[in-house]
Amino acid sequence: MACRGRQGAPTTMDDSPPFWTRPLGSLTSAEWEALCDGCGRCCTHSFEDSDTGALYATDIACRLLDPESCRCRHYPDRLRHVPECVQMTASAVATYRWLPSTCAYRRLAEGRGLADWHPLVSGDPESVHRAGVSVRGQVVPETRRLLNRWEERILVWKEPGR
Repeated sequence: MACRGRQGAPTTMDDSPPFWTRPLGSLTSAEWEALCDGCGRCCTHSFEDSDTGALYATDIACRLLDPESCRCRHYPDRLRHVPECVQMTASAVATYRWLPSTCAYRRLAEGRGLADWHPLVSGDPESVHRAGVSVRGQVVPETRRLLNRWEERILVWKEPGR
């Protein structure tokens, strides 16, 4: 599970290519944070089958995730509240197999560019929700009871346009 939060997209006044076309390792902190599309999928619990290595996403949300905004309620100090929260970095993002295929960080690390529904492309923070990519209306809050019965909460994320 990782928690993400968007702090506003940096803007440029010249005709340079969008910052997200540069290598991930060259982005400023503000640019890195702006890549988050606000879907909240990385703030749900995933589990790995120890026998097969298969990954399973669930609809169980981190206790800090606001299910309406799909943002972390305590993003700046989330690690104090949820020590197991993953701090995504440019050097490690390509190794996070659990990130959904729609994730901007994963897409860019794989050389796929941002999706047309991404708020940086569309100019609209609601586009991620309209595209059906966010967890809005699809998750339940984390409880110990649910985490002990995660097999019953497995889901397959919808891909936009399918």
